Amino acid sequence: MSGLEKKVRTCLWFQKGGVKAAEFYVTLLPDSRIDAVFEHGNADDPMVVEFTLGGAPMMILTGGDMYKLTPAASISVLTKDQAETDKLWAALLEGGGQESMCGWLEDRYGVAWQIVPEILPRLICDEDQAAGRRAQQAMMQMRKIDIAAIKAAFAGEAVQ
Repeated sequence: MSGLEKKVRTCLWFQKGGVKAAEFYVTLLPDSRIDAVFEHGNADDPMVVEFTLGGAPMMILTGGDMYKLTPAASISVLTKDQAETDKLWAALLEGGGQESMCGWLEDRYGVAWQIVPEILPRLICDEDQAAGRRAQQAMMQMRKIDIAAIKAAFAGEAVQ
């Protein structure tokens, strides 16, 4: 099923530059593509871009300055390992992105992202609550998540 056939999609409101952002986003993850562009009379900055990001349907509405993006809504990506985490983190910061805390960042377009190694929620929510708290405390000190440091904290080893 393509992104256009799915009933629900996330819509991000952009003041300008929605097509450029979507074109960048689809280079980041497998199973990503531009599905449709609706110009509505402005070929330089089309109003709507429908795209698939990592298999999830998305939409950017370039609607002017009525609304602004906020980190209250973010794109969360589960990464398989440190290499994928590092690669995605670097790509999203390139060109003016800003790091935040605990695996969060804002890209050059102002969209908030959470880059979360898939092991992180498993460790934090482990039945060994003390180990989970140690992993969470280590995460709270990080910007980009360092999987080795999270595992060390979980195991009760000194985090370097």
